[in-house]
Amino acid sequence: LYVLKELEVKYGNLYRQDNVILSGTHTHSGLGGYFQYTLFMITSKGYIKPSIKAIVNGIVKSIDIAHRNIKPGRIYMSKGELEESNLNRSPHSYLNNPAEERNKYKSNTDKQVTLLKFTDLDGDGMGMLSWFAVHAVSMNYTNQMVSSDNMGYASYLLEQEKNIGFLPGEGPFVAAFASSNLGDASPNIRGPFCANTGLPCDYLNSSCPIGGLKMCVALGPAGSDMFNNTKIIGENIFKRAKDLYGKARQEVRGPLHAAHQWVNMTDVTVQLNSTHTGRTCKPALGHSFAAGTTDGGGDLNFTQGAVEGDPFWDGIRDALLGAPSNETQDCHRPKPILFSTGEMTWPLPWHPSIVDVQMITIGPVAIVAIPGEMTTMSGRRIREAVKQELEAQGTFSNAEVVVAGLCNIYTHYITTYEEYQIQRYEGASTIYGPHTLSAYIQKFRGLAKAIAEGKEQELPKGPEPPFFKDSQLFSLLPAAAVDKKPINTTFGEVLEQVDPEYTVGDVASVTFVAGNPRHSGDMRDKTFVTVEKYHNSTAYWDVVHTDASWETRFHWVKNGAESNATIEWHIPLSAQAGSYRIRHFGHYKQRKGFLETVILAYEGVSDVFRVSKIT
Repeated sequence: LYVLKELEVKYGNLYRQDNVILSGTHTHSGLGGYFQYTLFMITSKGYIKPSIKAIVNGIVKSIDIAHRNIKPGRIYMSKGELEESNLNRSPHSYLNNPAEERNKYKSNTDKQVTLLKFTDLDGDGMGMLSWFAVHAVSMNYTNQMVSSDNMGYASYLLEQEKNIGFLPGEGPFVAAFASSNLGDASPNIRGPFCANTGLPCDYLNSSCPIGGLKMCVALGPAGSDMFNNTKIIGENIFKRAKDLYGKARQEVRGPLHAAHQWVNMTDVTVQLNSTHTGRTCKPALGHSFAAGTTDGGGDLNFTQGAVEGDPFWDGIRDALLGAPSNETQDCHRPKPILFSTGEMTWPLPWHPSIVDVQMITIGPVAIVAIPGEMTTMSGRRIREAVKQELEAQGTFSNAEVVVAGLCNIYTHYITTYEEYQIQRYEGASTIYGPHTLSAYIQKFRGLAKAIAEGKEQELPKGPEPPFFKDSQLFSLLPAAAVDKKPINTTFGEVLEQVDPEYTVGDVASVTFVAGNPRHSGDMRDKTFVTVEKYHNSTAYWDVVHTDASWETRFHWVKNGAESNATIEWHIPLSAQAGSYRIRHFGHYKQRKGFLETVILAYEGVSDVFRVSKIT
């Protein structure tokens, strides 16, 4: 909503609620503090205004750049399968789907990559948009650095290949790797094992005989090395997309349609068959939500697959938050409710009740914007339902339906009714109850029918969600303190110097006296790090890497009121031999008088060092 308000100021009615979809890649290593419902604010120490400001400004800037570069062009579509890049992390739940339905598919995860290629009228590439179902959790829960994970690495590789001579995030070609029905799709393709014994975890509840849930950890293709796991899965996604991009020949032609509705997801009546109806529920999370997944388990003694409550935890819940109402418990069965978030409204609602459903069609391609994480079979069902509805009206033939995940607002997971009965993490996190998927299918069928009949503008708008002002939101994160430094040093001064020489494949490292990165504010057009190469012919230092580069890592370590920044350059085998240096840019806060403070910029630079090729 913040983004749309900014766009309205700039462009009037051009970019609207119905024709703008914001879809997250779902990296688990991003900024926190931007989602304005209480449950999410608690986990990020409240509402962090600089976080949402940076995100909104970045999105709006990207749309500004796209708007300035609008030109006539063509769109092509290509499809193919990608193996060895995702694994179903809840196969027991998947097996609860009807056998005749499962038999229609050869895998318990979606392997399909769907790609749109964008060119100008001369055939020169402008960008591509690719969908593939896999969680962006190759960087595991121990990671403390901002990362765009496997999807971001795929984007990085393709953009670097297409934008020769440009730094990351620059250049005309845009490679977008989007999420799809990734709810149960993990990149940790070696599967879950007990870390202390090496034996497989319990199939039903993903725990270990010794150590319980926390010992059950799924491993990626490189084992426990999260950087190489990210690199391998990202490279797989990149290579398949590059191949499909080169083969894209099917031109996408036809009219554009956009449909949008607000829906109160706590009160949808679902027509299950000719004689029976069901309904959605007020939001609630089950006990297995606290168990986490094999991609990252919880810290307490919860397990996946819990269909009964625990007297100990239920007692604590009742004492601290209040017991769920009988109505909500009955609605969510067989889920044992841990947090009845739909009945918790202090200081603000804990979960959204009103969410949006949205669909855009470009010729025969229908993009279904899902406000959550659909499991594999949930995505298949909604694709099938939307395709059927579009083609039933006769205005679409051979419709290609794409599930775009995590769009516009976040509502946790969406399992099938059958998967919900098992109550693993995904089912426990399906917050609107067992008929959530059926409700979405019903609503998206309505959008598809309206588009097929050309009546999308006649759709009821629906009840709008609340828009929380900054004054209504809380923050538990104190302002960053005044920065201090060791005696007789300056900010940006080197504490640990680089070595004089390195060989490609080595890691160059330097540590600086640093300020708190929070004092640097919005870093959209800036960087904390540059790696620079000296050119003898021009006597000029050329920036070859920034903090957006895969090859660089920026570690900030706080020691009381003082802090250090250690910068690593993982020198790639492709690096040219020559002289290099590493620079660090930042800001520090100091007192100005008794009550006032001021934020000042600083920079530091390492010694020059040589890089040589392997002989």
